[in-house]
Amino acid sequence: MHEVVIPFKKLSEKAQIPSQATLWDAGYDLFSTEAYTLKPGERKLFKTNISTAIPHGYYGRVAPRSGLAYKHGIDVLAGVIDAGYRGDIWAILINFGTEDFVINEGDKIAQFIIEKCHFVTWQEVEDLEESQRWELGFGSSWK
Repeated sequence: MHEVVIPFKKLSEKAQIPSQATLWDAGYDLFSTEAYTLKPGERKLFKTNISTAIPHGYYGRVAPRSGLAYKHGIDVLAGVIDAGYRGDIWAILINFGTEDFVINEGDKIAQFIIEKCHFVTWQEVEDLEESQRWELGFGSSWK
């Protein structure tokens, strides 16, 4: 197993270290530093008060927690944290459910996944090689 060291800083005493439930989990739980009731259809930025220095060649992805998504319709919007970013990691939550969702200070609200990214050189060409999908998209491979 290749371990990547991610330096981090707590920006307040409310901050909690991102944590895994088990060693094999891909995501590290992020915790809210504020209490709030998220109404159906509402979206809001939640502070975690954690700042990181992600190494070059990686990025962090703020992703939904599957239990919150399934049970309550809580999802995460956006969520790419670039290696050069040093500010507070925020989670943009949206309530797709039909009921108010109460978030307390210290609740797990999202997960943080460290992913490798690839740097490319874009090459403009006149034609692209053919593929089996051609230009079909939006569910065309779900036959």
